[in-house]
Amino acid sequence: MEIRVLVGLSGNEYSLSPGDQRDFPEKEAIRLIEAGFAVPVSEKRVEHAVRDAPAERRTKKGKSDVAKADDTKSDD
Repeated sequence: MEIRVLVGLSGNEYSLSPGDQRDFPEKEAIRLIEAGFAVPVSEKRVEHAVRDAPAERRTKKGKSDVAKADDTKSDD
């Protein structure tokens, strides 16, 4: 039975980090799952449809009628 370990686990034949998957004999796999050290790996991979994020729309911020530096009048 294939399981994914949730904690570090090592033995004579293996050294597993959290998230690693390995095939164990059924009795050992069930014991590790019941102890909370592992979770079973589902046989079928399920794909989920995900919508694309909507396109980002940006607008101008600030005042649109601000005078430019060349347009200033001098009081000479």
